[in-house]
Amino acid sequence: MGDDIDRLDQYWSLEDLRGTLRESWTLTDIPLNTGGPARYVRLEETGQRIGFITPLSHNFCESCNRVRLTCTGQLYMCLGQDDDADLRKVLRAHPDDIGPLHAAIRKAIARKPKGHDFDYSRQTVSGEMLRHMSHTGG
Repeated sequence: MGDDIDRLDQYWSLEDLRGTLRESWTLTDIPLNTGGPARYVRLEETGQRIGFITPLSHNFCESCNRVRLTCTGQLYMCLGQDDDADLRKVLRAHPDDIGPLHAAIRKAIARKPKGHDFDYSRQTVSGEMLRHMSHTGG
């Protein structure tokens, strides 16, 4: 994501990560829902909780309610897609009328994709993008 580099060797499945954690901790799945894509476990020994977000192996797009707005006014509807809406342009064109901004946001949200394809567990990647995720934030 953001480089033309094969990163399959950097993929660590959630199943393997949980197995490694279980060597030192007792993990209990908990039904906590914070409105985002994380699935939570409690570390029984400490009471702490850990949230796992797994966009590569467990696509959660159908329940994603997130968009990202950068400091330059770009609204990204998905971290895994390059599509964006230039809200700064709309604001500058209509500085005294909020209606066009509302319309631009609604139009952008309507383009929010139903999914991405970053399933590294298949050992191939068909969903690639040029923008680094860190450029957008999240």
